[in-house]
Amino acid sequence: MANTGDISIGSYIRFNDDICQIMEWQHRTPGNLRAFYQAKMRNLRTGKLNEHRFRSGENMELLRVEVRDMQYLYREGEFLVCMDPSSYEQIHVPVALFGDAMGLMKEEMMMQVGFESDVPIMARPPKVVELEVTYTETAVKGDTSNKVMKAATLETGQEVQVPSFVEIGTVVRIDTESGAYMDRVKK
Repeated sequence: MANTGDISIGSYIRFNDDICQIMEWQHRTPGNLRAFYQAKMRNLRTGKLNEHRFRSGENMELLRVEVRDMQYLYREGEFLVCMDPSSYEQIHVPVALFGDAMGLMKEEMMMQVGFESDVPIMARPPKVVELEVTYTETAVKGDTSNKVMKAATLETGQEVQVPSFVEIGTVVRIDTESGAYMDRVKK
């Protein structure tokens, strides 16, 4: 067991039976009140941010999470088979750990997977992916007065909103956290 003095930004703790990563950690000593720690943490199961106050010296469960770079090989049911590029060991990672970003993943991409005693507990896709547009409607001529967006289907089957100038065959950059179009890839 650890206490609040052992925690820092980036630490992993067990909070309300979920694994959370500390995003912000501040020690506060207001006026004539007792000192406390204000924490902003991300729940790894849901991806949501929540805040909590911990009493100074409070005991908490600190987890040892090993984060490794893995290469996505193929999907097998509700698991992704990922390979450690240094040892060539293949590991099954649950698809649920990726959330909505799974629709933007394609084979051979590198990602980060966090393990607690050889059990995958978190997965983080690359921040930005480059995917080809396989289908989109043609733009209406003259409709360029403002930022006009249209639906486009990517090579993974995911549908995103792109500007009207994007055509079939264009490679675009997509932010995996928000699923939003960023820009075109210049050839």
